[in-house]
Amino acid sequence: MKRENFQSRLGFLLVSAGCAIGIGNVWKFPYVTGANGGGVFVLFYLLFLVIMGVPVLTMELAVGRASRKSAVQGYKALEPKGSKWHIHGWVCVLGCLILMMYYTTVAGWMLGYFLKFLTGQFTASMDTAAVDGVFNAMLGNPSEMVLYMAIIVVTGFIVCSFGIQKGLERISKWMMLALLALIVILAVNSILLDDTGEGLKFYLLPDFDRAMEVGLGNVITAAMNQAFFTLSLGIAAIEIFGSFMSREHSLTGEAVRICVLDTFVAIMSGLIIFPACFAFNVKPDSGPPLIFQTLPNVFLNMTGGRVWGALFFLFMTFASFTTIIAVFENLLSSAIDNFGWSRKKAVTIHLVAVFLLSLPCTLGYNIWSSIQPFGMADIQTFEDFVVSNLLLPLGSLVYLLFCVSKLGWGFDKYLAECNTGTGLKMSRCFKLYFQFILPILVLVILVQGLI
Repeated sequence: MKRENFQSRLGFLLVSAGCAIGIGNVWKFPYVTGANGGGVFVLFYLLFLVIMGVPVLTMELAVGRASRKSAVQGYKALEPKGSKWHIHGWVCVLGCLILMMYYTTVAGWMLGYFLKFLTGQFTASMDTAAVDGVFNAMLGNPSEMVLYMAIIVVTGFIVCSFGIQKGLERISKWMMLALLALIVILAVNSILLDDTGEGLKFYLLPDFDRAMEVGLGNVITAAMNQAFFTLSLGIAAIEIFGSFMSREHSLTGEAVRICVLDTFVAIMSGLIIFPACFAFNVKPDSGPPLIFQTLPNVFLNMTGGRVWGALFFLFMTFASFTTIIAVFENLLSSAIDNFGWSRKKAVTIHLVAVFLLSLPCTLGYNIWSSIQPFGMADIQTFEDFVVSNLLLPLGSLVYLLFCVSKLGWGFDKYLAECNTGTGLKMSRCFKLYFQFILPILVLVILVQGLI
């Protein structure tokens, strides 16, 4: 069966960026930035994106484009005879499944809050305790949680059922363009509030004294982690789009463009949140509750806050949904490649499977709240730990070693694929850095995450 390709280069870039852009940018990035002192964290984050994120991103894309297959078959097509690199392909499929087991629930939260602002469930008369109570009430209601999750899962697979061009590419393009427009509108509104100067200063001006209070080592490792997490590297979520792309443009240039789009959304998310927090004397270091408890209080103090709140959570819904349909496509393509299933059969089986596998996370805040795997707070925290702290860095290390080691595909073949096409080229002078230094940096992330 002939492999489907993207209709346009813009489609490839927006779908790939949409996969990378998600809760890592718009939920995790702002609260991690706030907890790690602001500007210095942002500086290191940008540095690690360049020296770590872009190289590993080119490697995932190279494996996909050279093989024209999903992870398992991609490794098999490129690995030396008798080697077992393709086993990691199955780990990637498992990683995508585990990611969707909790990502669909978090996306459901975004959708739920959009609907709550839209229908007027948040009002200016609510005090802080009442606003905080909305989130707790939602988590405690299993019917509401399952409904939002189900809407996300069903809608995502309906989109993917139409294929790459008519489904994934067409919907992702419109959602990404809407997302980019929304984030600019929201950021401008936030910056134009009164007394936002301190918020912009905290966010954009590096203050090493403040970073030293947090611990410079902590800031650096947090920035390294975030740069990696934000691109969804290591579980073939990006590799699959390499298998659909043309050979007209070099992979380094495309990887840089994806990173620029991804970083633009992360930076703009901060421009929405930090000026608004400081304008209303709200601390920006409240951690994960920042989006669902702190920000609604901020919106309700704004003129037209209900509208701004609805727009913000619509943006958040788009950001998480573009990642979901991209990872769904990875799962479907893997099943089609490995088992010879039709797209219709793959969609049906995966829709049921992902819905059922998402239930433990969804119910882990209410009916199954007593379940605390390995002493962690809840099921969602455990699933996130497995993906973020184990599978992403470990998988990235495998892709890296596969592309630079003689025991794998090898640096020369990787470099030739990376530099095929017009655009920015990857220099051979990075060979020693890729072979010896970059693996150590990724290993640091892995060890630090496990500790």
